[in-house]
Amino acid sequence: MSFKPCLKRRLVSAPTSPSANQLLAALPRAAYRRLLTNCEEIRLTNDETLFEANSPLQFAYFPASSIVTLSYAAEEDQGLVAKALVGREGVVGISAILGNPQLDSRADVQFAGLAYRIPVADLLAEFHRADALQRLLLRYIFALITQASQLGVCNRHHPVEQRLCRFLSRTFDRIEGDEVFVTQERIGKILGIRRESITESASRLQQAGIIEYCRGHLTLLNRKMLDERACACGRIIRRAFAAVSEQGSVAASRFRPLEARFVGSGSAVQ
Repeated sequence: MSFKPCLKRRLVSAPTSPSANQLLAALPRAAYRRLLTNCEEIRLTNDETLFEANSPLQFAYFPASSIVTLSYAAEEDQGLVAKALVGREGVVGISAILGNPQLDSRADVQFAGLAYRIPVADLLAEFHRADALQRLLLRYIFALITQASQLGVCNRHHPVEQRLCRFLSRTFDRIEGDEVFVTQERIGKILGIRRESITESASRLQQAGIIEYCRGHLTLLNRKMLDERACACGRIIRRAFAAVSEQGSVAASRFRPLEARFVGSGSAVQ
């Protein structure tokens, strides 16, 4: 299989405010202010480990332009398998509000970018007010259940190319721009598919003018065609997460006075 030569493109600047995360953006102003009191802007790097499996949760991470992989044990006493992705639609560390102070999976950065880190104690304090954040996160958990159920159907019944297109479509939902850096081997591990099968499907997508791929550098050329080739699972999952923030959503522009106080990576709201 041959790929076209790599073309250099200008990467789109990542969002730099907490409301780039869809859960934070959906909060009313008062809850937003309280939750961001000790919030830190963090720049995550590829392959960085946020949590080890069964380690205590000290922070919850709200991705803005990054994507985090959650890896679970497939067999007892065997290695972890990357299965779940969390981007700007969600939060890493949701198990804290379910009474589990430890994450039963390992969390690694799949795609570098920004995230907003909030102490678990602050998240729980706001959650236990039984107000907007509690309702929002309960809807988010329902969307996670929908996603898990739909992916179970997808992995059993849909061909590799449709699953690859669904994965790529959801990836581009979570980031700005039309480029990602990811190897076919890594995609195969996430989807539970042999790398050779991913290579064959990616080659067909490139020949159709949908993507361009070169040494781990993947560029989306035609989003409409990508979505048409994907199975319906991606659309079902997308609707489930869209419904989380539709109820009581707050426009990002309302947060600008607060967001101006984030002056760089590692800074906290004062």
